[in-house]
Amino acid sequence: MSGKISNLLISKSIESPMQNVNQVVLEVGKGIFGDRYYNQEGTFSNKGTVEPDRDVTLIEIENINALNEEHNLSFAPEDFRRNIAVTNCDLNSLVGKEFQIGEVVLKGIRLCEPCKYIAEKLDEKKALTQMVHKAGLRAQIIKGGSIDLHCQIEVL
Repeated sequence: MSGKISNLLISKSIESPMQNVNQVVLEVGKGIFGDRYYNQEGTFSNKGTVEPDRDVTLIEIENINALNEEHNLSFAPEDFRRNIAVTNCDLNSLVGKEFQIGEVVLKGIRLCEPCKYIAEKLDEKKALTQMVHKAGLRAQIIKGGSIDLHCQIEVL
């Protein structure tokens, strides 16, 4: 599998929209520098508790496109509030596995299912039920470093 990075996204706070960036820096035990979860300020952060499945989230562009086509919607990757949007990569198959993006090594922890917060934010609860098992992956940072839009995903 050699997936590609489509979008790199961060949000400085819970209320801030996700911003597309060209490069991100990932730090073990912290997350993505500049993102709300890096400082434990995300919607699902538990202050003072290191939660590996909160380090990084990924989503497949193909699943967003399928949802848009089937329901005549126009969601963009940033609407799902995931950090890394990918193409040509089966994220579900990465649960429990280590994979590399550029110099960064991640471990898939669990699927990132659509939540009530996203459903309410996007106001498409019925359509989003079709994103169950398709809304992304939560990953732990094993080895930090930088990722840019030219990086590829390789299973280790």
